[in-house]
Formats: sequence, C-alpha cells, structure tokens
Amino acid sequence: MSSSRFPASGEDRGRAGLQVGTLDSLLDSDDISRRRRIPLGLAALGLGALIWLPCVHLFFQPDDSVDRARALAAHQLRLWQDPAARAVEIGKLRGSNAEWDFMARTYLVLALSNLALSEPAAGRERRLAQIDRIIDETLRLEREEGLYFFLMSYARDRPFVVQPPRSLFLDGEIALMLGARCMVKSRPAYRALLRERVAAMTSRMRAGPVRCAESYPDECWTFCNTVALAAIRIADVLDGTDHGALLAEWVRTARQRLVDRGTGLLISSFHLSGARRDGPEGSSIWMAAHCLQLVDPTFARDQYRRARAELGRSILGFGYAREWPRSSVGPVDIDSGPVVPLLEASPASSGLALIAAAAFGDATFYDQLRASLDFAAFPIERDGRLRYAASNQVGDAVMLYAMTLRRGPTLWGEAARRGSGPGREGAR
Repeated sequence: MSSSRFPASGEDRGRAGLQVGTLDSLLDSDDISRRRRIPLGLAALGLGALIWLPCVHLFFQPDDSVDRARALAAHQLRLWQDPAARAVEIGKLRGSNAEWDFMARTYLVLALSNLALSEPAAGRERRLAQIDRIIDETLRLEREEGLYFFLMSYARDRPFVVQPPRSLFLDGEIALMLGARCMVKSRPAYRALLRERVAAMTSRMRAGPVRCAESYPDECWTFCNTVALAAIRIADVLDGTDHGALLAEWVRTARQRLVDRGTGLLISSFHLSGARRDGPEGSSIWMAAHCLQLVDPTFARDQYRRARAELGRSILGFGYAREWPRSSVGPVDIDSGPVVPLLEASPASSGLALIAAAAFGDATFYDQLRASLDFAAFPIERDGRLRYAASNQVGDAVMLYAMTLRRGPTLWGEAARRGSGPGREGAR
C-alpha cells in the first residue's frame, strides 16, 4: 500500500529515522575515510619516490669498455666512408657553426690516437690510416679554402691585429692532431708540418702582451691557447726541443692577468692586450685544465678543482655542469649552447666536463655525467655502431675522447713517460 494514504506509526518512524541516521553515518564515515586515504596515498607516493628516485641513476651506469668506445668510433668513421651521410652531417654542423666541423676532426683524431696506442700492430696501422685521412683532408681544406673556412663568419668583420692574419684556433688544433699522430708513430712529413706550426705559434705568443695569440681579430681564447701549449709540449717530446721557458711564462702571466678574481678560474676570452672580454666558461675551462696537465700539473689540478666546485653539479646521482659560475653569468651563445633553465645546465660544458673528469681521475663526477648522458642523450646502438640521438658529430667525438681517457694508454701519459721536465708529474 502507498504510505501516502496510511500514516506511519511511531515505531515505523523510529526505524526509518534509525536507517536514515545509519546511512548518514556511513556516508560521513566513507567521506572521512576518503579524506584520510588521499594524504596517506600521497605520503606513500612520496615515500616511494624517496626510495626509487635515488636509485634511477643505477640503471644508467657507464659502460666504458673498449668495445663501446670502438662502437662509437665506428659510427664516426662510417661518416668518413659514406660521402652522402657525411655531407648531410657536415651540412648540419656548418649550418650551426663552422668551428664544429673542425673540432669534430680534432677530437676524433685524439680519440683514435688513444685507441691506436692500445692496439696490436695491425689494428694500430688501421687506426693510423684513419687518422691520416682526417688530417690530410683538413689540411687540404685549409689550403684550398683559406683561413676563414673553419671560422665563424664574424671573423671577416675586421682585420687581425697581427699581420699576416693567422688563427691560433686553427694552428693549435692542427698542431695537436699532427703531434698526436706522431706520438703513435712518427711520420716525417707530419713532423715537418708540426715544426712549422709550432714556430708560427710560439713566435706570435712570445710577441703578445700576455703571451697569447689571436684566434679571431683581437680575440684571444683560453681554450685555443692551452690547446696550443699542449701541442707545443708534445712537439718538444717528439723533437727533443725545449719551450719550457715559454710555457712557464705563459702560466705565470695567466695567473697574474687572466684569472677571474672571484673564482680563481681562467677567463675564457680577452683582447690581445689582455683586457677581459668574457669571464670563466665551462665550454672553455674543462678542456683548458686538461691541456694544462702537460704544461703545469699543479696549476691544471687547481683549475679543475675550482671548476668542479663552481660549475659541477649533481642531482640524485645524475651529473651536469653549468656554463658559468653564479658570480659571473654570461650570455647564451653558440659556445654555451642552450642552457636548461633553473638548473643552468649546459650541454657543451657537461660534455667537456666528461673529458676533464676522466683526465683528472674524478670517477664520481664522471659516472654522474655519464649517467645523465645515457639517460638524456638517447644512445642508439645498431650493427656494431653507437651514436647519441640528442648529440651531433662533434658531441659524439668529445664523448669518445673522454671514454678513451679511462682505459689503456693515452697521449698525455705517453708524453709524460717519454718526456722530462714540465708535464711528467701527475699527467695521465
């Protein structure tokens, strides 16, 4: 029957009220339980994150085996064997920066030289043939295309202060390539070319107010000058010559006039007079410290220690490097590359930090940097070749060189072993 026609008794109304009250209580209880479950769930997620996140980097532990280095070298060399693929890659590099085309050659030659030192006779000869091809083509392009082919376009905007024009960027890295090759096995033609480059570099560096030479018109770069110093030191080892006085004077002058007062780091660029242009930069100091190992190991380690403190960073086992110290932030440019906001992480600085960390035996920082690389740069392995999807030819060459500093004999170690005086103590 319809309840609307017959009023409920008091007992019925009581049971109904009890049922409604029970339902309201259950609803309230469920709502309270839900409100409790949300923070509990969030707390559980947070606890899980605290346990899990610090372990993520363990899945990206570096593999620096010789086979992996050879796989990375194999991809680089395939570009030298496949003209079409090489043209595409070189087009990309030169479209961004003509220097990268040149620097990719330098780092590849350095890496192949390190690999050659650890291989038996047949493998060493194969590596030497690969190195010779790179050097010969580089020399041909410089000869046929001229001074500006490997420089950025602004090099033409004004004349070099010292005439006739020369770039220490080109002279230093070509000399280092020649010297690296001859450290593995002497070649008379290359030895002669190396002596010519060293004579040109030392003449201009001695004449400079701060014992440095131009890379661009009225622009001296610490990166280029320290590469030149390393090449001069290797030439001394090969030829028995002695430029120790010039090397020592360079370090003495740099300590007095080319060091940033706030950080103690070498500034990255300056005018021929020594007047500062750009402060310390990660894209410069890491390689500079490595090169200085052959010149003044104590000063080199001091620069690495300072760079590590000012620029090196890690989060949850992943490492990276800033481009600038916090006290001296510079503009984003082609050298720094895109800088990740908030973290201020620089791919260029981080890549070159790999070289320095390997060269100075900083295994902790090296492993952290490599974890970031394998996590964020997307390694691709195929048919015995390795490349990084987020990198390019020069980036892969830098990584390859860093890998070769971790295993077996190295050029720097050979220079220290064969030579005497500056560069013996502490060089790897």
